[in-house]
Amino acid sequence: MRAVVIVTSDKCYENREWLWGYRENEHMGGYDPYSNSKGCAELITSAYRDSYFNAASHAEHGAAIASARAGNVIGGGDWAEDRLIPDLLRAIRAGAPAVIRAPHAIRPWQHVLEPLAGYLRLAEQLDREGAVYAEPWNFGPNDDDAKPVQWLVERLTSAWGQGARWQLDPNPQPHEAHHLTLDCTKARTRLNWHPRWPLAEAIRRIVAWQQALDAGADMRAWSLAEIDDYARVAEEAQ
Repeated sequence: MRAVVIVTSDKCYENREWLWGYRENEHMGGYDPYSNSKGCAELITSAYRDSYFNAASHAEHGAAIASARAGNVIGGGDWAEDRLIPDLLRAIRAGAPAVIRAPHAIRPWQHVLEPLAGYLRLAEQLDREGAVYAEPWNFGPNDDDAKPVQWLVERLTSAWGQGARWQLDPNPQPHEAHHLTLDCTKARTRLNWHPRWPLAEAIRRIVAWQQALDAGADMRAWSLAEIDDYARVAEEAQ
């Protein structure tokens, strides 16, 4: 073992409804069990690293451990329950209106390939430089792509067409953070990692992926081509 990247979530931060993004040194925590569990994962990672793989002793143990906190990842091929995009697509394909519970909640949306590229770059640097990068890291979208749920839903249903629609869930809902964004200055400055696909492009690709699946396309080939597209854009931006 030389390089370890522990992936948690942007929900690990103690949410204070700030209008600015959370930085890697902000307090861990969470009002609800899900968010709190992500903060716990970060605390465990930090304690394990400090106790057994301390940066000061890297020459002895040779292991570099970092944690990564991504934004709200979206993309084709996500079948998870109780997630906005999969639930939305299931409703659309069933000819039913998608039911939305928190239309005004703001989240740092990003295509799944964005943070994955960041994780790979971080792992590479951990392997090359060791303890210098054995820290927590944020991988989120540009500030302009932190949008309300309703914004995302309206654009995805519009891109889908064919009568896709949504409605507000009138039932009482559990607690949920209203505003959550990430400050990714550290990753951009020290890892030279930058988001490459704006949210509008991510939405377009989600719709295209799902409609290609419904049309019987070879989705392995489609997904590999999508990765190639992303890699080409990232390389051209260097």
